[in-house]
Amino acid sequence: MSAPALVTAGSVVLDCPDPKALADFYAALLGWAPPELIYDDTWARLVNPAGGMVLEFQPAPDYQAPTWPDPTRPQMFHLDLRVLDLAAAAEHAVAVGATPLDLSDSHPAFQVYADPVGHPFCLCAC
Repeated sequence: MSAPALVTAGSVVLDCPDPKALADFYAALLGWAPPELIYDDTWARLVNPAGGMVLEFQPAPDYQAPTWPDPTRPQMFHLDLRVLDLAAAAEHAVAVGATPLDLSDSHPAFQVYADPVGHPFCLCAC
C-alpha cells in the first residue's frame, strides 16, 4: 500500500470584487447550495454536494476582468464545466447571468462564456 499524498487539491479560488455575488452566480449555475461566508464574511465558499470540487471567492478591490481572447489582460485559467445537454446548459447559463464569448461551430462540443465579472468558463459536452 502506498503512503498518503503529502499534498492534495483543496479548492479553486477566484478573485472578484464581490465574493458573495459571484458565489451566488456559481451556486445558481451549478445548482449547488448557497455559499458559506468565511474569514469574517470577506470570502465565500461553495462546496460540491457530490464531493470533489470546492470553489472559493476572495475579494480583490482592484479586480480587472480578463479581456480574452484579447491578450491585454489574459485569463490565468478557466473552469471547464461538464454538461449533459449543451443547449439546455447554455440557456441556463445565460439566464443566471453568464455572457457568451465564443459559440463557434469550430468546436461543437464546448462553448465559452464569461461569469458576471468576466472570468471565462467553458460548458463542455464531453
